[in-house]
Amino acid sequence: MPVQDTHTAQFYVLTLDAAGASVPAGVLLVDPVMNGLHVRLRRDWDAVAPEEAEVLEALQDDLETKGAELGAAKLIASLEDSLSNALRISEPRQVIVENFDRATARLYRQHIEAAARPYVTHLPRYTLAVAAGKFLDNEEITEEGWEEAPVGMRLAPGMFVARIVGRSMEPRIPDGSLCVFRSGVTGSRQGRLVLVEYMGGGTNDRYTVKRYFSDKRQQSDGTEDGKWVHGVIRLEPLNPEFESWELNPEEDRFRVIAEFVEVLY
Repeated sequence: MPVQDTHTAQFYVLTLDAAGASVPAGVLLVDPVMNGLHVRLRRDWDAVAPEEAEVLEALQDDLETKGAELGAAKLIASLEDSLSNALRISEPRQVIVENFDRATARLYRQHIEAAARPYVTHLPRYTLAVAAGKFLDNEEITEEGWEEAPVGMRLAPGMFVARIVGRSMEPRIPDGSLCVFRSGVTGSRQGRLVLVEYMGGGTNDRYTVKRYFSDKRQQSDGTEDGKWVHGVIRLEPLNPEFESWELNPEEDRFRVIAEFVEVLY
């Protein structure tokens, strides 16, 4: 498996003085190679600082625009000189980064705890552990909290977050990553990354995520309109170190319950 490039980068935490308390406002992560700025700010300003909420809601777009125009280094220097006493930027801290978007999300989660808004900014996170390998046993699945989704992701009931265990879907889905899934898969599943449940596989249900492949054939019934049935259903890994395997389409123990949407971090 190819080794991913890593970078030593710097990140900053923005803090806001609101209602007599210092509140973490967001994180800024600098890409040292591209001189780019990755920004993630909280979105519950109406609860944190209602009087300044309208201005603060525009802050992320403003920082991203200025970061693209000036470059990260100049913008950070400008912020250090120009921010008010109410909004401050921390000293730089170092972090090792493989993927800047995911690292920004991870740093945000470590430093910011925003108020959950179900299916507006947050999705439910379940104790379900999804195998990126063979089917993985789970204890009884319960909801363990809410996970903030990326800015711009359209949320809806039926979407949820679960952790991946295993390397068979790397590099797209890293081992240990938190991922968004959408239940109720509609349309053709061919080539899509899906969450499959193996029912009755033991004392606990089992789950895996794989690329779905189906080879359909027309069943002869003596007419021109024979029924189309699955000849082969194959679950394929993305990591070439792992093998695919086939499911018996006549068995009802296997059920596609969700589609992979995105890695959070």
